[in-house]
Amino acid sequence: MSAYQEIMTGLSDGVLTITLNRPERLNAWTGTMQVEVETAIRKGGADEAVRVIILTGAGRGFCAGADMNGLQSIQASAGADYNETRPAAPKPQAPSELEKMFPGRFGHMFACPKPIIAAINGPCAGIGLILTLFADMRYAAAEAKFTTAFAQRGLIAEHGIAWQLPRLVGEANALDLLFTARKFDGAEAERMGLVNKAMPGDELMEYVHDLALHLATQVSPRSVAIMKRQVRESYFQSYAASLEVADGEMEASFATHDFKEGVASFVERRAPAFTGR
Repeated sequence: MSAYQEIMTGLSDGVLTITLNRPERLNAWTGTMQVEVETAIRKGGADEAVRVIILTGAGRGFCAGADMNGLQSIQASAGADYNETRPAAPKPQAPSELEKMFPGRFGHMFACPKPIIAAINGPCAGIGLILTLFADMRYAAAEAKFTTAFAQRGLIAEHGIAWQLPRLVGEANALDLLFTARKFDGAEAERMGLVNKAMPGDELMEYVHDLALHLATQVSPRSVAIMKRQVRESYFQSYAASLEVADGEMEASFATHDFKEGVASFVERRAPAFTGR
């Protein structure tokens, strides 16, 4: 994989692992990290060798939020630095309709055709928390500490969290977490529905890797990509429109290799060999 400054990437058995790599700063978010994570996800989404993407953090943290040096620079310039042109990851010349539905810093993650799993191994705050909301599934160390942080910095619910968080945990929980900026742990995050599952930290990566390997080898990548798109598009559809899309996609699936392979592998009691076609 290509070399990066603030992340590491590794590909094994169809699983691309992207690791935020500023452990001395609890992987605090920077403009460079933003560009590199987006670039790696876009490349992974377009790479046939990649079936699943894992996002995690190096060391004892996931992402402690925006790097304080950057926030101090924005504060000193009264916001002028925030509005300056910043480096950006290469964008597709013709973005998909799904990406057009979700503009902004992390919308490309919803548009990525590969499932993205966040493995939250430690402190997860501010923009780091937002990053996880755009993953498709989230798993956390039970002892990991979370906070939205924004209200305690004089900031607001940024980068789509005001839209996304209530859909995951309900309005009452979302307003609690946003207004108070209180800290909560992975176990509470599971109870609220913010993460799929919380577990002891020393079990997290093995669990997530096993799940990712299952997705990479036991299910059709074509099916997963279409289901991911169906769910995201449904946020803006009526039930009838969603059903119409499903009917069309189901009919199209009958002519695919993966449908034939799915049936054959079940009948023959063997592992499937899905191609995504």
